[in-house]
Amino acid sequence: MTTISRLSQLGWKPFFQQQLTLEELADYQPARVAVQHRSQYELYSEEGRKILQASSNQPSLVVGDWVLLDPEGGFYRALERLSCFSRKAAGSRISEQLIAANVDTVFITCALNQNFSLSRIERYLALTREAGAEAVVVLTKADLCDDPHSLVSQVQALDSRLLVEAVNALDQQSTGVLASWCRAGSTVAVLGSSGVGKSTLINSLMGCPVQHTQAAREDDDRGRHTTTARSLHLIPSGGVLLDTPGMRELQLSSCEAGIEATFADISALASACRFTDCQHQNEPGCAVQAALQASQIDQRRLTNYLKLMQEQARNSLTLAQSRAKERSLSRYYRKVLHESAKLKKSD
Repeated sequence: MTTISRLSQLGWKPFFQQQLTLEELADYQPARVAVQHRSQYELYSEEGRKILQASSNQPSLVVGDWVLLDPEGGFYRALERLSCFSRKAAGSRISEQLIAANVDTVFITCALNQNFSLSRIERYLALTREAGAEAVVVLTKADLCDDPHSLVSQVQALDSRLLVEAVNALDQQSTGVLASWCRAGSTVAVLGSSGVGKSTLINSLMGCPVQHTQAAREDDDRGRHTTTARSLHLIPSGGVLLDTPGMRELQLSSCEAGIEATFADISALASACRFTDCQHQNEPGCAVQAALQASQIDQRRLTNYLKLMQEQARNSLTLAQSRAKERSLSRYYRKVLHESAKLKKSD
């Protein structure tokens, strides 16, 4: 690990400084979660690397979080997050999974091969915008694509203000176009599905191998998932790079604002529909369907918008129901314990 001489190297900002009292400034040490394990966390601080044991008394922490440590190095409290990424846990499990915290910029990676997908990029854009971070779409494996400019144009057409870069992740000169987002004090996260070359990109940005990589499979041109844990790295240029495992399943929940921002053109049309609860199917006076018929929007984009809105609504409701059930059970258990204690006293 690079020697830390000041907190700003780890992404410390006035936003976090302002959360501390004078007593905390004097007696407690800020540290950032760098690696998350099952039973412990690795932290970076001005005093170097530290280990914090996970405890049921702590809030849920994730890579990128800032915490305060007491003079003995124990957990005191977690600081409010500047941004937070989460998703519905994969599979049938009804819970929310934290991905990363306090990220300034997200490199949304997508390979320029047969795995290229505008709909998947839109999904990651919705997640990033909901979290409150800046999005940069990084199209990898440009050296293996016959016409990268055509695919760049397709991504750019999603939003004229969207930042899009096509790179060869094996070439540091090619990835140099990303340097401005990796400046000192900034935290960059690399998100993308498995096998798009995230580990190769990270190694190129770091200037040395920090992630193991594997060759793409010949049958479908997709790489293998090599990163297994979220981790934070200090970039030689001064920034902080946060890697996450490739995600084959990214279920959105509580992400309506992010979806609306990603599909701003469709959202604007929806506000002009005759009915406020318009489903944009066959309802009379639907401005979205009118725009579709006039070729102002395309069918793929509308289909993905409706799919993501339905998915996040369904998952948000499921999570809310799960939390309500947990609260109800908690109240029931407290009532049982209270009644039990009363009976013991009466005896």
